[in-house]
Amino acid sequence: MLMSQPASSEEIAALLKDISPLPVQGRSWPRWVAATAWLVLVLIGIRMALVASSPQGAAISPLLAGSLVLLFTGLIVIAWYMWHGVTTIDQDGIRQSWIMKRQVQWQDIHFAKFVPLFNSKRLICFTRRGRPIVFQGATPELQVAFAKISLVLRRKT
Repeated sequence: MLMSQPASSEEIAALLKDISPLPVQGRSWPRWVAATAWLVLVLIGIRMALVASSPQGAAISPLLAGSLVLLFTGLIVIAWYMWHGVTTIDQDGIRQSWIMKRQVQWQDIHFAKFVPLFNSKRLICFTRRGRPIVFQGATPELQVAFAKISLVLRRKT
């Protein structure tokens, strides 16, 4: 099996010139996706409150109730990052505000793939070390940049 070669520094420089002006920055998730996540959380919260205030809620074990509250809090954190998340493409690489560090330098990208899903346009960056890093892009500028990046950094075998 042949290994693909990463893009050269000249190819990266041409890519950055093509997607200029830098930085390209925008929402990570479409507003409607993030709003839907918040709506679902509100409905779950209402349902949890109704069950907790009913006689059936009194029979729930405290450990189970605590676990549900902890899980619900985690979903709130994810929804917050979906609403406030920003993806940035600049001279150094690509980064996205998220719960954990989500960034990659140009020289670390071995190849990239653009995945235009219905609810989220994604750029999957594969590095030689570690797992692939997935970036979301909701704005047209980010989506065009993602497509151009994937064309230059496509798998070459």
